[in-house]
Amino acid sequence: MPKKNQTPDAAAAAVIDEYIATQPEELRPLLIKIRKTIKKAAPGAKEKISYGMPTFWQGENLIHFAVFKKHIGIFPGLLSNIPFQERLSGYRTTKSSIHLPLDKPIDYSLISDITLFRLKQATSAR
Repeated sequence: MPKKNQTPDAAAAAVIDEYIATQPEELRPLLIKIRKTIKKAAPGAKEKISYGMPTFWQGENLIHFAVFKKHIGIFPGLLSNIPFQERLSGYRTTKSSIHLPLDKPIDYSLISDITLFRLKQATSAR
């Protein structure tokens, strides 16, 4: 719960902290590392919850992530716009999500590259 005198950014970060804290203990380190990876790639992005998921926003939603039963979902928008199709070939994908299976190592460099790409899209659109 956001505290009375928190800035909006601190309150949003606290809500994401709460989201991570409610996930299974063994997944929390993965989620923390995903969050740090995205923050490093897009340091000016604001954190918030959107569609019930941790979200990074900079002029538009850049990327969301969320835990599911057998995977962590990464939601960078339409995948047809992402130039990493060969790197995504080993993952189950939908029109706008990438499923990172929980039984395989997480490709943090892919998450970083997608975030950097989305940041470039978002900032060049203005």
